[in-house]
Amino acid sequence: MFEYKKFLEYPVKIKNTNPRLANIIITQYGGPNGELAASVRYLSQRYTMPDKVSKGLLTDIGTSIV
Repeated sequence: MFEYKKFLEYPVKIKNTNPRLANIIITQYGGPNGELAASVRYLSQRYTMPDKVSKGLLTDIGTSIV
């Protein structure tokens, strides 16, 4: 049975906020050159590969990034 518990693996204590750092972190995940965009590029390129080994490699890379 699946049970979802929402907690952090390591406790985080934030003393003060840093909006500039938050913007950089958000951009790395969701920006045009971020991790999500890279994953989508790998997964979309797999359809143009001629052999199954290359398709499998791009699928593994694209799904392990996220």
